[in-house]
Amino acid sequence: MIRVVIAEDQQMLRGALSALLKFEADIEVLAEVSDGKKAWEVIQSKRPDVCLLDIEMPFINGLELAEKIRNAKYPCKVIIVTTFARPGYLQKAMDAKVDGYLLKDEPIDYLIESIRKVIKGEQVISMDLAATLFMKEDNPLSERETEVLRLAKDGLTTSQISNVLFLTKGTVRNYLSSAIQKLESESRQQAVNIASDKGWI
Repeated sequence: MIRVVIAEDQQMLRGALSALLKFEADIEVLAEVSDGKKAWEVIQSKRPDVCLLDIEMPFINGLELAEKIRNAKYPCKVIIVTTFARPGYLQKAMDAKVDGYLLKDEPIDYLIESIRKVIKGEQVISMDLAATLFMKEDNPLSERETEVLRLAKDGLTTSQISNVLFLTKGTVRNYLSSAIQKLESESRQQAVNIASDKGWI
């Protein structure tokens, strides 16, 4: 029996996935949760064989969760299930050594077959995404620029960012200006949008 945990913040999709997987004689759904924090608690307590993780979840996103699972050396297989075909996300997933990276518009049969494949040690990537692996675009942002843009994405002002990172407002403005130049954008918001689209923040 393949024991599965589903972590997906969209209730309808989470329920549908769970219901469909329960029809499979060799798959047991241990838990279905709506955020990364609950997922991490369930993974630690129930030690599933496979985790199906959405990327954009509250508290801990799917990629961060994949890294936590790997760092804890849990043997469970990780399949990212997402709507995002962004090269940056895919590269982060590969860096986190995930076992599968599937788009949500794949047929359910493909997902079920992928669960069985990763248990056997295979890696599964949606066909539509395979080409993006060869189009890797290096992130030009420094760690600090990425941090500042991520906080800007969350809606924080320059003053709030400076408080969070213990930097002067001038330093924060310099990091923002540098990020805007590197991304060849015209504003803070445009820089945030570009970095988000590429999966860098």
